[in-house]
Amino acid sequence: MSGPVLQVRDLVAGYEPGVPIVRGASIRVERGEIVVVLGPNGAGKSSFIKAIAGLVPVSGGQVLLEGQDITAVPAHRMVGMGLAFVPQTENIFPLMSVEDNLRTAGDILEPKEAARRIARMYDTFPDLKAFRRTGAGNLSGGQRQMLAVARALIVEPKLLVLDEPSAGLSPKFVAMVFSMLSDIRKAGLTILLVEQNARAALAIGDRAYVLVEGKDAHEGVASDLWSDPVVAELYLGQRPQPPKGGAA
Repeated sequence: MSGPVLQVRDLVAGYEPGVPIVRGASIRVERGEIVVVLGPNGAGKSSFIKAIAGLVPVSGGQVLLEGQDITAVPAHRMVGMGLAFVPQTENIFPLMSVEDNLRTAGDILEPKEAARRIARMYDTFPDLKAFRRTGAGNLSGGQRQMLAVARALIVEPKLLVLDEPSAGLSPKFVAMVFSMLSDIRKAGLTILLVEQNARAALAIGDRAYVLVEGKDAHEGVASDLWSDPVVAELYLGQRPQPPKGGAA
């Protein structure tokens, strides 16, 4: 199918009527891309991505998934539409085993198909296979994120959406999570993620958007944005300095 996997047009969203947090943001995600949404604290990044996933009320704009309008689709129906969302917290069942977490994610499938896809997740994530009988709450932070992503992939989504996948992780596990996402993209999956760790996210992303005050303020190729003076000003609050000897 031609056209972007996801297109968001002038999205307005917020938790309270008349008090928008997202104020007309627009992005697109092409097939096979990793697209990163960055921004300073309070920019509305998480609210934006949750609005796309049906978790924050939308009062304006449009969300299209492979050309189909999903703006008003409730969150519990998003998986069936092809959008899998991995929240920042509460993204696994800690009192259940790894295998039971995966089985629960596959409940919408026929039993044989669910078993086939769980086996595929074990092939993709050998750590999960090694701890299949372990309580998910006993996994490391990186392994928990691995399980959360595997649960989302069970349904074979058109688009994987993640909210701050590196939040609270040590540098070692941040590297593990982003390496995992890069490998998943190489297998053909399209990914949209909100991330505070700009350096790690831009290292694996194809393109990125910077949100400021609920709007897309800047866009570019991910590999170019880390040294972009506009991003330094928008994201880090640093104004570009004139060259030495230049006019002030």
